[in-house]
Amino acid sequence: MTEALLQVRALETAYGASQVLFGIDLDVRAGETIGLLGRNGMGKTTLVRSIFGLARSRGGSIRFDGRELIGLSPDRIARNGLALVPEGRQVFPNLSVHEHLTAFAARRGAGGEPWTAPRIYELFPRLAERRANMGNQLSGGEQQMLAIGRALVTNPRLLILDEATEGLAPLIREEIWRCLRQLREAGQTILVIDKYVHRLVDIADRQLIVERGRIAWSGSSAELDADRSLWSRYSRLRPGSGCADPAGHAGLAGIQAGRTRQARLRGPAGTA
Repeated sequence: MTEALLQVRALETAYGASQVLFGIDLDVRAGETIGLLGRNGMGKTTLVRSIFGLARSRGGSIRFDGRELIGLSPDRIARNGLALVPEGRQVFPNLSVHEHLTAFAARRGAGGEPWTAPRIYELFPRLAERRANMGNQLSGGEQQMLAIGRALVTNPRLLILDEATEGLAPLIREEIWRCLRQLREAGQTILVIDKYVHRLVDIADRQLIVERGRIAWSGSSAELDADRSLWSRYSRLRPGSGCADPAGHAGLAGIQAGRTRQARLRGPAGTA
């Protein structure tokens, strides 16, 4: 079996006296897409923050390509070839779309054709239309596309997305899933946190469910898809997006609702 690109062992993280992670083990191999599932408040974001050095771990190990990350600053961790699309997007309100895609450009180890601003505009044509707009002039969906583009132009070896489609309208969610599928087919290594199980089992190779700071279940996407009892046991795992049919694709009502919502909410930052 291929050695893991990212290897987390017995990870424990706390905020003061409140412990959040209890002995987390996680492997991500090069070229894999891994789905990380679980209810809110179960420790998924704390795990991501621990990987990037944004939350101080009190025990365990985080190794990336054989190098220990615990103790490194977040910028040094990023320079090793990790990139984060954070929950809440966190785009800069006073930078234009194009400035986001040029100011953060780097080559951090990804092979093949590099991600550049023109390639991001091909991936997300909507950003090309808004290239001169400031971050706070974008809708929530456009901000998420920009956050993904900003991460990709660093040409990371590992791309991590925290709540990839949270709060987005159904049509925008579909565009994000299309992007992730395209990245996976291109060989990008991805760890993605989301709640929409059908989309993740469609895209990811393996799945992990986090419950109360521990890995409660792990297995292949096919295994998770076959065992619907897991979906009810770890409630709030959502079967699909919008009004979904049994295959997990957005139904007509969901699409129409998304169009209506987009038309009503487009404009101010933070909407979708």
